[in-house]
Amino acid sequence: MSASASSGIKAIHHEIFEFITSGAGEALSAHEILTWGIKNFAPKIALSCSFGAPEGLVLLDLMHRIDPRSRVFVLDTGRLPQATYDLIDRVRERYDKPIEIVFPRAEDVEAMVRSRGVNLFYESVENRQLCCRIRKVEPLRRYLAGLDAWVAGLRRDQGVTRGETPKLEIDAGNGGIVKLNPIADWTHDDVMVYVRANDIPTNRLNAQGYPSVGCDPCSRAIAAGEDPRSGRWWWENPETRECGIHAGEEDQGSGI
Repeated sequence: MSASASSGIKAIHHEIFEFITSGAGEALSAHEILTWGIKNFAPKIALSCSFGAPEGLVLLDLMHRIDPRSRVFVLDTGRLPQATYDLIDRVRERYDKPIEIVFPRAEDVEAMVRSRGVNLFYESVENRQLCCRIRKVEPLRRYLAGLDAWVAGLRRDQGVTRGETPKLEIDAGNGGIVKLNPIADWTHDDVMVYVRANDIPTNRLNAQGYPSVGCDPCSRAIAAGEDPRSGRWWWENPETRECGIHAGEEDQGSGI
């Protein structure tokens, strides 16, 4: 990219910066947002897919239709359920697409477990944020350092921490790269209509009452009518139920 649009952020072409900050992207569909992102940033754009919720798989399918060479990565925390690993293999085979696996630093995980225990996250918000920071946030930042843009499956109706999610933003927490949230204005029903219409593979735990699957010990099934995010870190208050990937601890208590 040719110019720095503002101090403290990654160099972004002025026209792209103006387009993002103007809010013009809000009028675009998910397909249009992704087409714009791939046109402007490929091959330095990638989808962050947890393989734990249908949103990421919908975006993977949309991006693959636009460009079969589109990139996708997953953060392997070392504590994902077997159902998630099985889905990664199914997706790799169906789309004939490499899945980029991002791991935490082994020495950081070892030091944390030795000092605070294997299941430290149940003991306090501070401990849970530390675990997320080591297993997810640091590996993500390390990976994103090689990109100009990334794609996430956030939706505004997923919980109190996501209600203001824009479709396009400058991700200051990750070096000022561009972040695309193409389905920010979709509902859960919109997602499932796409899943059924296109036979999208999903995590088998979704059908067992898990709307969102993260690390195995930090995810559980929910009852009908419960907040979809209530199955993640369910022992905490709703305001802290983020891992730090999409919101910083300074404004959401999320533990970057």
